[in-house]
Amino acid sequence: MFKKNLSLALAGSLFFMQLGAQSVSAKSKAEKETVFAAKVKASVAKLGVGKEARITVKLRDKTRVSGYISQADEDSFVITDIKTGATTEVTYNDVTQAKGHNFSTGVTIALAVTVAVLVTLLVIGILISTNS
Repeated sequence: MFKKNLSLALAGSLFFMQLGAQSVSAKSKAEKETVFAAKVKASVAKLGVGKEARITVKLRDKTRVSGYISQADEDSFVITDIKTGATTEVTYNDVTQAKGHNFSTGVTIALAVTVAVLVTLLVIGILISTNS
Protein backbone atom coordinates (compact mmCIF):
# COMPACT_ATOMS: atom_id res chain seq x y z
CA MET A 1 0.00 0.00 0.00
CA PHE A 2 2.83 2.39 0.89
CA LYS A 3 4.59 1.76 -2.45
CA LYS A 4 1.38 2.47 -4.35
CA ASN A 5 0.82 5.78 -2.55
CA LEU A 6 4.47 6.76 -3.00
CA SER A 7 4.38 6.04 -6.75
CA LEU A 8 1.14 8.04 -7.11
CA ALA A 9 2.69 10.96 -5.21
CA LEU A 10 5.79 10.91 -7.40
CA ALA A 11 3.73 10.69 -10.58
CA GLY A 12 1.54 13.57 -9.41
CA SER A 13 4.52 15.74 -8.51
CA LEU A 14 6.10 15.06 -11.92
CA PHE A 15 2.83 15.98 -13.60
CA PHE A 16 2.55 19.30 -11.72
CA MET A 17 6.21 20.10 -12.32
CA GLN A 18 5.60 19.65 -16.04
CA LEU A 19 2.67 22.08 -15.94
CA GLY A 20 4.67 24.69 -14.07
CA ALA A 21 7.80 24.47 -16.21
CA GLN A 22 8.32 27.26 -18.69
CA SER A 23 8.89 26.22 -22.23
CA VAL A 24 12.21 27.20 -23.75
CA SER A 25 12.09 28.27 -27.36
CA ALA A 26 14.87 28.99 -29.79
CA LYS A 27 15.48 32.49 -31.06
CA SER A 28 13.45 33.54 -34.02
CA LYS A 29 15.09 34.15 -37.37
CA ALA A 30 14.77 37.92 -36.98
CA GLU A 31 16.44 37.82 -33.56
CA LYS A 32 19.32 35.72 -34.94
CA GLU A 33 19.79 38.16 -37.82
CA THR A 34 19.82 41.12 -35.43
CA VAL A 35 22.44 39.45 -33.22
CA PHE A 36 24.59 38.59 -36.25
CA ALA A 37 24.30 42.14 -37.60
CA ALA A 38 25.54 43.44 -34.25
CA LYS A 39 28.51 41.06 -34.45
CA VAL A 40 29.32 42.26 -37.98
CA LYS A 41 29.09 45.87 -36.82
CA ALA A 42 31.49 45.15 -33.95
CA SER A 43 33.91 43.41 -36.33
CA VAL A 44 33.85 46.36 -38.73
CA ALA A 45 34.48 48.74 -35.83
CA LYS A 46 37.39 46.57 -34.68
CA LEU A 47 38.94 46.51 -38.15
CA GLY A 48 38.63 50.26 -38.48
CA VAL A 49 38.62 52.36 -41.63
CA GLY A 50 41.35 52.69 -44.21
CA LYS A 51 43.35 50.71 -46.72
CA GLU A 52 44.68 48.40 -44.00
CA ALA A 53 41.14 47.37 -42.97
CA ARG A 54 40.51 44.73 -45.61
CA ILE A 55 37.34 42.72 -45.61
CA THR A 56 35.48 40.15 -47.68
CA VAL A 57 31.73 39.78 -47.15
CA LYS A 58 29.11 37.43 -48.53
CA LEU A 59 25.69 39.03 -48.90
CA ARG A 60 22.19 37.57 -48.67
CA ASP A 61 21.88 37.62 -52.47
CA LYS A 62 24.94 35.26 -52.62
CA THR A 63 27.31 37.92 -54.01
CA ARG A 64 30.76 38.54 -52.56
CA VAL A 65 32.27 41.97 -52.07
CA SER A 66 35.89 42.46 -51.10
CA GLY A 67 38.13 45.43 -50.60
CA TYR A 68 38.81 47.80 -47.74
CA ILE A 69 36.43 49.62 -45.44
CA SER A 70 36.42 53.24 -46.50
CA GLN A 71 33.51 54.39 -44.33
CA ALA A 72 31.54 52.94 -41.41
CA ASP A 73 28.20 54.37 -40.29
CA GLU A 74 25.52 53.36 -37.79
CA ASP A 75 23.49 51.20 -40.22
CA SER A 76 25.95 50.42 -43.01
CA PHE A 77 29.56 50.52 -44.17
CA VAL A 78 31.26 51.17 -47.49
CA ILE A 79 33.66 48.72 -49.13
CA THR A 80 36.02 50.13 -51.74
CA ASP A 81 37.48 47.71 -54.29
CA ILE A 82 41.27 47.82 -54.18
CA LYS A 83 41.82 47.42 -57.93
CA THR A 84 39.00 49.47 -59.43
CA GLY A 85 38.19 51.93 -56.66
CA ALA A 86 34.47 51.17 -57.00
CA THR A 87 32.50 51.58 -53.78
CA THR A 88 29.71 49.38 -52.48
CA GLU A 89 27.50 50.35 -49.55
CA VAL A 90 26.57 47.33 -47.45
CA THR A 91 24.05 47.29 -44.62
CA TYR A 92 24.96 45.16 -41.62
CA ASN A 93 21.72 43.17 -42.02
CA ASP A 94 22.64 42.12 -45.58
CA VAL A 95 25.83 40.34 -44.51
CA THR A 96 25.76 36.56 -44.07
CA GLN A 97 29.51 36.02 -43.74
CA ALA A 98 32.39 38.41 -43.09
CA LYS A 99 36.14 37.84 -43.06
CA GLY A 100 38.35 40.73 -42.11
CA HIS A 101 42.08 41.20 -42.40
CA ASN A 102 43.68 44.02 -40.49
CA PHE A 103 47.22 44.03 -41.77
CA SER A 104 48.32 46.77 -39.38
CA THR A 105 48.02 44.35 -36.46
CA GLY A 106 50.15 41.76 -38.25
CA VAL A 107 52.71 44.38 -39.18
CA THR A 108 52.86 45.57 -35.57
CA ILE A 109 53.50 42.04 -34.32
CA ALA A 110 56.16 41.44 -36.96
CA LEU A 111 57.93 44.69 -36.04
CA ALA A 112 57.83 43.85 -32.33
CA VAL A 113 59.35 40.42 -32.95
CA THR A 114 62.04 41.91 -35.20
CA VAL A 115 62.98 44.51 -32.61
CA ALA A 116 63.12 41.85 -29.88
CA VAL A 117 65.42 39.66 -31.99
CA LEU A 118 67.69 42.61 -32.85
CA VAL A 119 67.95 43.68 -29.20
CA THR A 120 68.78 40.11 -28.19
CA LEU A 121 71.49 39.87 -30.86
CA LEU A 122 72.89 43.26 -29.79
CA VAL A 123 73.06 42.19 -26.14
CA ILE A 124 74.75 38.91 -27.09
CA GLY A 125 77.24 40.82 -29.27
CA ILE A 126 78.07 43.20 -26.42
CA LEU A 127 78.53 40.32 -23.97
CA ILE A 128 80.82 38.48 -26.37
CA SER A 129 82.93 41.60 -27.07
CA THR A 130 83.35 42.40 -23.34
CA ASN A 131 84.45 38.85 -22.54
CA SER A 132 87.15 38.87 -25.25
